[in-house]
Amino acid sequence: MDFLINNWIYIPAFVVVITVLVFVHEYGHYKVARICGVKVDTFAIGFGPELWGRFDKNGCRWKVCAVPFGGYVKFHGDAGVASDASSDVDEMTDEEKKVCFHHKPLYQRAAVVLAGPAANFIFAILAMTLLFMALGQAQTPPIAGEIVAGSAAEASGFEPGDRVLSVDGSKIDSFEELRQKIMVGLDEPLLMKIDRHGRTIDLSVQPKIVLQEDGDGNSHRIGQLGIKSTGREFIKHGPVSAFLSAVDQTWFVTTATLKGVGQIISGARDTQELSGPLGILKMSGDAAKRGEDLSDRALSLFNFMIFVSISLGLINLFPIPMLDGGHLVFYLYEAIRGKPMNAKAMEYGFRIGLSLVLMLMIFATWNDINKPWVQDFFTGLFS
Repeated sequence: MDFLINNWIYIPAFVVVITVLVFVHEYGHYKVARICGVKVDTFAIGFGPELWGRFDKNGCRWKVCAVPFGGYVKFHGDAGVASDASSDVDEMTDEEKKVCFHHKPLYQRAAVVLAGPAANFIFAILAMTLLFMALGQAQTPPIAGEIVAGSAAEASGFEPGDRVLSVDGSKIDSFEELRQKIMVGLDEPLLMKIDRHGRTIDLSVQPKIVLQEDGDGNSHRIGQLGIKSTGREFIKHGPVSAFLSAVDQTWFVTTATLKGVGQIISGARDTQELSGPLGILKMSGDAAKRGEDLSDRALSLFNFMIFVSISLGLINLFPIPMLDGGHLVFYLYEAIRGKPMNAKAMEYGFRIGLSLVLMLMIFATWNDINKPWVQDFFTGLFS
């Protein structure tokens, strides 16, 4: 009972995160589809049996379903939730074709598909912009307050008081930016420009790879420089600088995620670092429990939601059939060849894409199941 009292927040936090971000994503598709004159038959949050639903004035069925692992928008002329064309799409009347997604010009279909991931990125940027304006952006000057003995920083010649100006030509304004570049890059050699007592010098640094253990006992390979910062401040932004900072943060998370995927494919990172729905559930609950009071916890969950929104938008752009990126690949083929891909080839493409997505989900979920926190969580749940 004590376990339930202390950890009841996990499932509600997970449902809130998934519901909000899926709604944002699908509303992007819906809104641009309506702008392009496409009739939307269904707007669903979740899958499976309908728990609640209603029709709007345009005939769209808005519904919430029992399984909160995604959602979909079904356009007029779709055979299913993957937006593949129904078998009778060519036999529609002229009036039906005017509102059918599959009879729209190529650029409109591409815009509708792209709108989902774009909505997730826009949500993240606008959310961070508001946070940076209202609360400020946490920032620590990129100054070495202390050099860790035996570290990569010591080996490369860092001294206390050195201020990092740039890394591989990219300007560094905060310790957070520096840490992010070091952690993601693992042990890649870096060329840094340092301000040392008013003089600019160059240092070649090769970070060390260390295993960092999180609160659940999971180990992650990260790059480590070996300097400790001093001082921390919150910088409040005006609308323009807040927006630019939000775009910069979104760009960093996007590129860092892509780099991490590349490292997993190349073997530089362990595939055990992949997490599935159970991992998101755990991280949602952890974020909702972080802080001294309700406002702190809500802010923590909101920050986590921003990160997941960027990840959701990016993953959906991967060129895998069933995902938005796969549809865009089909449209690119159509733009180059001047005609759509063969219906049979598209069908096989969707089957392969579905298999890949399911295998990845199973693999990521298996990773989660084998992590210590899962056993502790469910043991506590039923004890």
